[in-house]
Amino acid sequence: MPEHVHNPALIPPGVGRVQHPAKPAAPAHAPKGPAFADVLKSAQAHKLHFSKHALQRVERRGIRLEGETLQRLNAGVERAASKGSRDSVVFLDGTAFVVSVNNRTVVTAVDTEHMREQVFTNIDSAVIA
Repeated sequence: MPEHVHNPALIPPGVGRVQHPAKPAAPAHAPKGPAFADVLKSAQAHKLHFSKHALQRVERRGIRLEGETLQRLNAGVERAASKGSRDSVVFLDGTAFVVSVNNRTVVTAVDTEHMREQVFTNIDSAVIA
């Protein structure tokens, strides 16, 4: 009996063939200067972020956050960072902002009216901005 012959047009590509791995591309020249991730991290390091909780408190308590106020808050956070603080409360115009200094995130905001019975825990510094 003759051996079974397959029509090569009906065999899917790659089946029955040994595939050789692709040759690695020639190494590209390494870019000079800082890595993109480092540049991005540096640019983001100077911006304040507000947690969802902090945004709710700001909105509910009617705390005004305008350009100058945000600049002063950011400057207060920068001063705390320069002293090695990790978690700080920044007092600004009768409002206390609890800030995670390392990741530049405002955790909550408390206005004067709601400050009476507040206890700030896990804070290693206070800044008056």
